[in-house]
Amino acid sequence: MSEQRTYHLEVAGLSRELPICRVNDELEIAAFVIFGDVELTVACARELIKKMPEHDIMLTAEAKSIPLIHEMARQMGENQYIIARKMEKLYMRETFVVDVKSITTEKVQHLVIDQHEAELMKGRRVVLVDDVISTGESVKALEELVRRAGGTVVGRLAILAEGEAAERHDIQYLEPLPLFFKNDKGE
Repeated sequence: MSEQRTYHLEVAGLSRELPICRVNDELEIAAFVIFGDVELTVACARELIKKMPEHDIMLTAEAKSIPLIHEMARQMGENQYIIARKMEKLYMRETFVVDVKSITTEKVQHLVIDQHEAELMKGRRVVLVDDVISTGESVKALEELVRRAGGTVVGRLAILAEGEAAERHDIQYLEPLPLFFKNDKGE
C-alpha cells in the first residue's frame, strides 16, 4: 500500500498534516476537516474572532463549519447563530432554498433556512462563517439567503482560503491553502 501524500499546514499556532485527495483527473486538494479536532477548533475560532466585524448574528452552511461557528459564538458570549441546512427539515416552515455546487461535492446541493431564521437576519448585520472558501459558491448561496431574508452581509470569515479565493479582498481568512493541479506535479 502506498503512503498518502500530505500537505503541511500551520494555522492558528498549530500544525496539521492534511491528506491530499483527488477531486478529478486534473485537480487534487488538501482535505481540511475540523470535525473532532477540539484544539484546532478552539484556536481557529479565537483567531477568527480577532477579524470579526461588528455584527448581529452569524450564519454558516451545514456541516463542517458547525463546530467552528459554535465555538466562535461561545467565546464571544453570543447565544445564537444560524445554520443553513442542506435539506428541508420537518420543523421548517416557509423555507428559503438556494442551490449550491461545491468543489468537494459531485451533485448540486441545497442550502435551506426557514422563516424563523430569516426573521433573525431581517434588517440585521450578518457575518458568514466557513471552514474553507474555495470557489466561493457556498458563500454566494449564503449571501443570497441573507439577501432574501432582508439582512446585510457585513463580513465573510474562513479558516482557509483555497486557490484563487486567497486573492479575494472581500473575505478574511487565517491561511491560504493551495490547489494541486496535475501539471503542477510535472505530469
